[in-house]
This record gives sequence, C-alpha cells and structure tokens, in this order.
Amino acid sequence: MKKIYSTTIINTGGREGEVYSPDKSFSYEVTSPGPHKENKTNPEQLFAAAYSSCFNSALELVMGQKNIHSKSTVKATVSLFSDEETGFQVGVVLSVKIDDVDHATAVELVNTAHQVCPYSKATKGNISVELEVE
Repeated sequence: MKKIYSTTIINTGGREGEVYSPDKSFSYEVTSPGPHKENKTNPEQLFAAAYSSCFNSALELVMGQKNIHSKSTVKATVSLFSDEETGFQVGVVLSVKIDDVDHATAVELVNTAHQVCPYSKATKGNISVELEVE
C-alpha cells in the first residue's frame, strides 16, 4: 500500500485539554460532551467533522465516475453511548442529500461511497454506521 498522506495531532489533558498539530496550524481546546462551552469542541464533534468530510469526498469521487455533477451534503451525527459491558461506544448516522438526483440513484451512490470511504472502511464491524438518504 502506498501512503498518500500522514498527519499528527497531539492531545494533552484528555477530554478537558487541548488537541494540536506540532506546527500549531490546528489547535482546539476540547471538553466532554454536554452543555456548550464557548470556544471548545469535543472528540465526537471532531469525528463527525472528519467522517462527513471524508464521506462527502468519496461520494463526489463516485458521482464524478458516473459523470454526475450535483451538489452533495453529508451530515454526520455522532453519538456517545454508555455500554455496561464495554464502557462506552460510538455510533454514527450519515444523512446524505444529493441535489437533482432521484432517490434510487442517490441510494446507489451513497452505498457505493460507503464502500470507498476510508472512514467507512475503518469503522466497518466496529461501530454502528447508519446511512440515510434524504
């Protein structure tokens, strides 16, 4: 396998700390999920941002291969669950909207993108990922 890209993010302080890149071009204060704390994010929001971006890029690739040039929007809802056996579990719902494409075609495109997306591949069999096509 040929590496295309690699990055490093550092965390100090866990959920009540900071995440940053070594060059500080990426830097956020993090907190636990719950009531909004100004200028802070949480790991679930960061994961939702990353997954929705990656999935939408995979979807755009799939659409381009089929010569479909519609606007797509991917909303990732990441939930943190308490699990008595294993502690905590994450689940994702990806809600996808593709402009100017019929529902059956949109479902086919989304399912294909789910096979292409690196985040979908990484989470397969590990967490619940639900696909919704608007």
